[in-house]
Amino acid sequence: MKEQILLWLNRLLVADVFLVIFGFIWFAIAVIGRYLDIPLGWELWYRLWQPLFNPAIGILFLAAIATWAINKISQKLDPN
Repeated sequence: MKEQILLWLNRLLVADVFLVIFGFIWFAIAVIGRYLDIPLGWELWYRLWQPLFNPAIGILFLAAIATWAINKISQKLDPN
């Protein structure tokens, strides 16, 4: 059961990491475009920040902490 939970949690982490990396790259490109007055999606990225990218970063941290906690608890229960 624990292995199955960790497997899905790790899959969630991998997908979330790619979403956060994609959001950062888009952000960097959009900021450069805004500076150069080229429309590269700044407005759309900014509208998606609160409902998409902000929670994705929070989920990434939460999942990382949960994985660490599950591993620590497992080590305490099974000292082998």
